[in-house]
This record gives sequence, structure tokens and C-alpha cells, in this order.
Amino acid sequence: MTKTQLIEALSRETGLSRTRAKGVVELFFDEMSNALAVGDRLEIRGLCSAYVKSYKGYTGRNPKTGKPIQVKPKKLPFFKCGKDLKERVDYKET
Repeated sequence: MTKTQLIEALSRETGLSRTRAKGVVELFFDEMSNALAVGDRLEIRGLCSAYVKSYKGYTGRNPKTGKPIQVKPKKLPFFKCGKDLKERVDYKET
């Protein structure tokens, strides 16, 4: 599902105009991004949780030349699937 499809679904299900639905979806994603940017943990029960993981810098090796290079420390978002979503995706009809 794309962001546009989510906006369409929200508009259809709630009766909001497409413009209002777009504003709601963008606000939702902006707030999630802002929370992660300042280091907060994000948790949507049943769907997922996300947090920022910090990685230390290290000495790596250029695969082309074999010369050592310094890799800078970095922060990356880490997402973990919720239990309800795992079960829903893995659901098998009998």
C-alpha cells in the first residue's frame, strides 16, 4: 500500500475530503518521524515498534583497493513487527 492509497482509504472510510485525509496521514507520519529524530521510541500496539539504534564508528576496508578507511558513527531506525501483525500475516486457513 502506498501513501496515496492510504489517503484514499482514509477519505473513503471516514468521509473526509481527500485534502483533509492527506493532512491527517502527513501529520501522522511527520510526528512518527519527529519522535524518532529526537531519539524517542515509537510503539503502535499490535502493529510495530521503532527506535533509533546507534552504531559506533569503526575501521573498515575499501573492497576495491583493500585500504583501511574510517567509517563514521551513525544512527539508524530499527523496526520490530508487533505480535498481532505477525499472526495476521502468518494466518493460514485450514
